[in-house]
Amino acid sequence: MKQMSWQGFDPTVRKACRVVQTLVSENGGKAHLVGGCVRDLLLGRTPKDIDIEVFGIGPSELKGLLAGEFALDVVGEAFGVIKLHELPIDVSLPRRESKRGLGHRGFEIFSDPSLSPQDAASRRDFTVNAMALDMESGTLLDFYGGEADLQSKTLRHVSNQFAEDPLRVLRGLQFAGRLGLTAGPETIRLCQNLKPEYATLAIERIWAEWYKWATQSEEPAKGLTFLRECDWVDLYPELSALSGCPQDPEYHPEGDVWTHTLLVVDQAARIARSEEHTSELQSH
Repeated sequence: MKQMSWQGFDPTVRKACRVVQTLVSENGGKAHLVGGCVRDLLLGRTPKDIDIEVFGIGPSELKGLLAGEFALDVVGEAFGVIKLHELPIDVSLPRRESKRGLGHRGFEIFSDPSLSPQDAASRRDFTVNAMALDMESGTLLDFYGGEADLQSKTLRHVSNQFAEDPLRVLRGLQFAGRLGLTAGPETIRLCQNLKPEYATLAIERIWAEWYKWATQSEEPAKGLTFLRECDWVDLYPELSALSGCPQDPEYHPEGDVWTHTLLVVDQAARIARSEEHTSELQSH
């Protein structure tokens, strides 16, 4: 199994993570880094938000252990999530979910510290977000081929449970743009089938995914292309109207306004990165 280091965090964050890992290990549990922070480590990036999943320790005991070392925020506690105050670290228990109704909110969620790491990973959306890192041994746990998909720039769902939550389509939009990923046909099909549930999504959740796409994408055109392939672009009339809208070929030989827009958003992202890099150099 692949071995990795997670020691490249900000010193304050690294120290806090080590305290959590030690507390959990000394009390018979296992602590794993999970989700986006593992993905970012594989990409050579320093994670900004850290998610630690704890196995083998119940919610009350875990909260008590953490409260002895950290100030805690109770936001998310009902879902087995404990936030460390003023630190970008969430500590959670593995969760089981049961679909009870339509939409992103139609779930019954309860924590289960006895769940296996593979079963815990199976509830995640995309394979690139379903990897874990054993904090004690440094072993990468990749049950669904996330590292290979990251290398091949493939956006692929973890399981058919993906189709239980329509918000995951908009998460696909922003991950396609942020990581330059292209979705496979089976993932596209599942997203197409979720289109009728779009109306169940809260406006603030829709905004949050679009905001991440707009502010964090390196190839935002990939996100828009994904949305079009999923047939979700029809839900945004202003975007849908761009397809087939002609331009003067003398000035726009690239094609219709949709094609022009894809080129523009990618160029805008490149300019933004260049200006950010220049600003960082000037600050030093």
